[in-house]
Amino acid sequence: MTQRKKISVPLQRQVKERDKHRCAYCHSPKEIGITLVFDHIIPLIAGGETILENLALCCFQCNAAKGKRTAAIDPKTGEYVALFHPRQQEWHKHFEWSSDNLRIIGKTAIGRATVHALRLNADWLVDARGLWKIAGVHPELD
Repeated sequence: MTQRKKISVPLQRQVKERDKHRCAYCHSPKEIGITLVFDHIIPLIAGGETILENLALCCFQCNAAKGKRTAAIDPKTGEYVALFHPRQQEWHKHFEWSSDNLRIIGKTAIGRATVHALRLNADWLVDARGLWKIAGVHPELD
């Protein structure tokens, strides 16, 4: 098993700035008190490295739901597909916001599998997004 390597402060800063201080998956912003952690997109146990290209800022909930997975089932087709890779893929190619900006909709098999596996539309998160809109910190306002 690959040993966990401490993420240096300069590397942490790079990841936070690149990911705009929000979760690379559900886009929850740090401004509203969401706990953000560093996700190894390809987990260490699967041979991933502690390098900029393999790290993403991630809310605690997405990180816990993702765990060591790199793939999940697309609920529409039943096929096992790769999860969204925030360093190699563009968010808007795989996801879009619902018309009220409260839910994330998977546009592709990767998007649908990621929405389902990471529970990107958990009830508490949908409710929180409504408050973020009112507060002016909803990620789609960027």
